[in-house]
Amino acid sequence: MRDWFTELRKKANLTQQNIADEVGITRQMISAIENGDADPSVATAKALGEMLNFSWTRFFETSA
Repeated sequence: MRDWFTELRKKANLTQQNIADEVGITRQMISAIENGDADPSVATAKALGEMLNFSWTRFFETSA
């Protein structure tokens, strides 16, 4: 689960559909990204990072 991403989205008062429409992917893909079932492409990660004001590399960091 990427709770941090879901929290950022909700804090911005955006729905999964709002973000999907803005970034140009499906709502289902946003759901999969939030659930940790899928990783965004680099281009999508950059767009999401810009939209919600976080470093896009956060999607690809691993916790040890």
